[in-house]
Amino acid sequence: MTPWNKTIALLVLSLVSYNSLAQDSLKQQKRLKPLIITSAGAYTVSMIGLNHLWYSDYERESFHFFNDNKEWNQVDKFGHFYSAFHLTSGGDRILHWAGLGKNKSILWSALATTLVMTSIEVFDGFSAEYGASYGDAIANSAGTLFYVGQQKLWDEIRIHPKFSFRITHYPDLRPELLGSNLSEQILKDYNGQTYWFSFNLSKFIKSPFPKWLNVAAGYGTTDMIYANKDQNLEMGFNPQRRYLLSIDLDLSEYESRSKVVNTLIYLVNTIHIPAPSLEMRDDELKFHFFY
Repeated sequence: MTPWNKTIALLVLSLVSYNSLAQDSLKQQKRLKPLIITSAGAYTVSMIGLNHLWYSDYERESFHFFNDNKEWNQVDKFGHFYSAFHLTSGGDRILHWAGLGKNKSILWSALATTLVMTSIEVFDGFSAEYGASYGDAIANSAGTLFYVGQQKLWDEIRIHPKFSFRITHYPDLRPELLGSNLSEQILKDYNGQTYWFSFNLSKFIKSPFPKWLNVAAGYGTTDMIYANKDQNLEMGFNPQRRYLLSIDLDLSEYESRSKVVNTLIYLVNTIHIPAPSLEMRDDELKFHFFY
């Protein structure tokens, strides 16, 4: 089966499953079915566009795996984890808005995220340039389970995966790989990416600190213009892992009457806002007044 036929089969199965959820409530009649149709259309268009823009320049071959687990000091795997978590979170919110109960919205958002992320791995697996990555698949599943697990365990999110980016000089050395402009660099320059786990301590222990004040642990890498560590060392670079500790904000409990404001709050809460941070690398410890 070709990757596109495989994707269509997955889409049909998901639509059948989604339609089986429909109940007779007025809210679901007004919101759920249009949401399913719109989402299915957006998914189909996205997969066609991805196939055309990203994969059409490369030859196709039989499905295969490629082990990229040692590349980029695993920062890319944190990106997969982060993406899957927030796709599941966003899907849960939308399905709950459309009228599904809490358990069903969590379940079907997790399945929808799995469908989207797996489709990309299927495309990779049939591309001669890439290859499906079991490391990516594990990271995708872990991100989804991290959301579902917290909802099941605590009935809320207490640990928020977040993202931050800083501009580095490394894209100047390999713009074709690390990005030739800011929007590309945010996605491609792993030296500038940091992924965080932001802990709301007030939900774990009694403390005098305000509920919106979090502690965040971050991870990143630096001094890499090649994916493989040995290549960087051969070219005179010194790849290092970066570990950070910082304060952070949790705005998830604050809601307004405005849906636009609530959406902005939700989006802002996916990002680690610049704050004082302590950074440890392999060979040094430094403090950033704003990171």
